[in-house]
Amino acid sequence: MRPILEIRDLSIHAGSEAHPIPLVEQVSFSVAEGSTLAIVGESGCGKSMTAMSLMRILPEPGVRISGGEIRFNGEDLVTASERRMQELRGNIISMIFQDPIASLNPIQTIGDQIIEVIRTHQDISKREARARATELLRSVRFPDAERRINYYPHRLSGGMCQRVMIAMAMAGAPKILIADEPTTALDTTVQAQVMALLRKAQTETGTAIILITHNLAAAAEAAEHVAVMYAGRIIEHGPVRDIFLSPAHPYTEGLLGAIPDKAEDSEEIERLTEIPGNVPRPGTLPDGCAFAPRCKNAQDRCRQERPNLSPDGNRLVACFFPCNRSIVQ
Repeated sequence: MRPILEIRDLSIHAGSEAHPIPLVEQVSFSVAEGSTLAIVGESGCGKSMTAMSLMRILPEPGVRISGGEIRFNGEDLVTASERRMQELRGNIISMIFQDPIASLNPIQTIGDQIIEVIRTHQDISKREARARATELLRSVRFPDAERRINYYPHRLSGGMCQRVMIAMAMAGAPKILIADEPTTALDTTVQAQVMALLRKAQTETGTAIILITHNLAAAAEAAEHVAVMYAGRIIEHGPVRDIFLSPAHPYTEGLLGAIPDKAEDSEEIERLTEIPGNVPRPGTLPDGCAFAPRCKNAQDRCRQERPNLSPDGNRLVACFFPCNRSIVQ
C-alpha cells in the first residue's frame, strides 16, 4: 500500500547554526492509510520532538528542522508555507498531545473549543458546529454529552479530557492522526478505553495513526509496525510481531525485558531486567554507538564506530552485534 506520509532523513537541531545541538538525526519512516506505526523509547529519546516536527510546531527559533523531508501525498511539508501548514493542521493532520488537561483552554468550555476547531476548517454556522461537536463527543463515548458540552476542563477527569482531545482531533476527519502518549497518567481501564476509541476512529475513517509511546504493551496491541528510538535515532524498525517476539537490538530487548508479566507471582517480578544508566542528553553523545555505554553486548568497535540502520531479515537494525543474530556489516 502506498504511504500517505513519508519521512526521509529528518534531522532536528537546537542552538545556533554555528554550534548546533542534534536532537533528532536522519530519522526515516512511512505510514500508509488506515495503518498504525508506533514510535517507542524512553523519555528524552526524540519521540515527541519527531512528532511535533510533522506538524511544524517546534519551539522555533531555538529548535528547527535542519534536514530531510516530510512528504504528505508527495508534498514536502518542510518547505511548505506557514499558510499551507495552517490549512493542514487540525484538518488533514491532527495531534493528540501528552497532557490533555494542560492542552485544553481552562477559560473556555469544551464545547466552545471543539466548535472553534470545526469552524476553523468548515464553513458552517455556530449552531451547526455545536451539533457536530455534540456528535463528536458522543462518538468518543463522552457521558451526557448534551449537558457536559458546557463544562469547563477543570470539571472533567483526565480520561474525560482525553476523550475531548480525541473528539477535537477527529473534528476534521484527518488523514493522519499523531497520538503523543495518549494514555499517560490514565489508569489501566481508561487506557484501554482510549486505545479502543482510537482504533474505532481509524476503522471508521481510514485515518493513519502515528502512536508515540513508552508503553510497549499499547504499541504491541495497536500497531502493525514499530520504530524504536534511542538518543534521537531509530535503532530498530519493522513489523511489531517480529520485533516484539524476537528483538534484534539490545536496547529493544532491554525495553521488552522491563515489561511486567501478567502473572502476579513475585518471582516473575524479580525476573524483570534493567537497562543501566540513562539516555544521554543532547550534545553529550559518546563516540560510536550511543547505546554502547549501557549495552551488555558492546565491544571495542561499538565505542569507535556508529552503526548504520541496516537490513536484518525483514527489519532494519542499527547494531554491529544484534541479539542472537549474525553480525550486521
